[in-house]
Amino acid sequence: MPTALIILAAGKGSRMNSDLPKVLHKIGGSSLLAHAMRAADTLMPQRVVVVAGHEAEQVRAEALSLGVADIALQEEQLGTGHAVAQAKDVLADFEGDAIVLFGDTPFISPETLEKMTAARKEHDVVVLGFHAADPARYGRFITDGSRLDRIVEYKDATEAERAINLCNSGLIAADSETLFDLLEAVKNDNASGEYYLPDVVEIANSRGLSSGYVTCDEAETLGINTRAELANAERIFQDTKRAEALENGVTMYAPETVFFASDTFVGRDTVIEQNVVFGPEVTIESGALIRAFSHLEGCHVSRDAIIGPYARLRPGAEIAEEARVGNFVEIKNAIIGEAAKVNHLTYVGDATVGARSNLGAGTVTCNYDGVMKHHTTIGNDVFIGSSTMLVAPVKIGNRAMTASGSVITSDVPAEALAIGRARQENKLGLAEKLFTRLQAIKEKKKAGKQ
Repeated sequence: MPTALIILAAGKGSRMNSDLPKVLHKIGGSSLLAHAMRAADTLMPQRVVVVAGHEAEQVRAEALSLGVADIALQEEQLGTGHAVAQAKDVLADFEGDAIVLFGDTPFISPETLEKMTAARKEHDVVVLGFHAADPARYGRFITDGSRLDRIVEYKDATEAERAINLCNSGLIAADSETLFDLLEAVKNDNASGEYYLPDVVEIANSRGLSSGYVTCDEAETLGINTRAELANAERIFQDTKRAEALENGVTMYAPETVFFASDTFVGRDTVIEQNVVFGPEVTIESGALIRAFSHLEGCHVSRDAIIGPYARLRPGAEIAEEARVGNFVEIKNAIIGEAAKVNHLTYVGDATVGARSNLGAGTVTCNYDGVMKHHTTIGNDVFIGSSTMLVAPVKIGNRAMTASGSVITSDVPAEALAIGRARQENKLGLAEKLFTRLQAIKEKKKAGKQ
């Protein structure tokens, strides 16, 4: 059965106290909207509609970056039923099931969504519920065995109904045409004057359709409405990722100090030391060592490579097998070849470093001229002396060397030694004269202040 997702992302999220739309706040380096979409990947949806409202253009841009082409606009926030109805025109030509998700509920699992789609074989409408430890102000399920009779909002519930702990998550699945037909009958004669999506259950039952429900763990239904809830969600996410890494054969000496992104991949037998942060799009192959206080994003680290301590790998960094990237080294958009060494106090940007080459301390690839970026190519088995400035574009041939303190502005042939520094001159006695003069100036200034 073809599936369409309708993701509600129109809310302002005023309790976040932010200019950023709520669904664009991030957990594990990915927006809440991205998490909601990723949960449904296993369903292989044919269509995805994001319903935007507050700061719609920002939400639209994020949705487009995630591969969503269909955006519906909810100009007035008149309730969840009204929000879903805005997707009707977009899905006018769609035949299949529609599943409604919330863009601020990041932890719904693929397994739970698959349970909902499986339940659709028995029911016309399926709603996701959960048993709440503290039902608080959630809507309550009114059931008759496996049948879902209706969902009552807390504001409209009796005391007996409020005692029920089987609560509504808000997620719903139904045939697309049926869902929109039911929504047309939803009224706003309730305490909030809004069009409630859950009302479709009672309407469906009144028409002789079958309504059912499935349940999930309460933790999956966590919605994000405040900064405190966002921080708690980040903690839950990180704890889950750390547990997965340990289970998959990754060694972490202090797991609570390691932070992952949602798409971080780390191979088995990798060792991650304390206080390491992974940004988005990082792949670490098996057997690597990521040493303490390193920050990695948008990079690939091959087998048996060593990164850090205090290293920064930026987007486009490709570190080959057995390469070494040491302390206070920054790599950006550069390939570090097999067994190459960039051990300390060095910046390598927009460059290729060949196999077994060694870059001394303080090496800098001067890649930016203020307008454009330029590339540096360093061959195999090259030795770059400490404090060498490589002014791109420049090429260093295989087995070449540069003298320490050189500024290299021209290509260096293979096996050549390049010296790009001014000749040293010693001015005898000049240091003593200079020190005497400067000391006199200092004493004069000091006397003038007294």
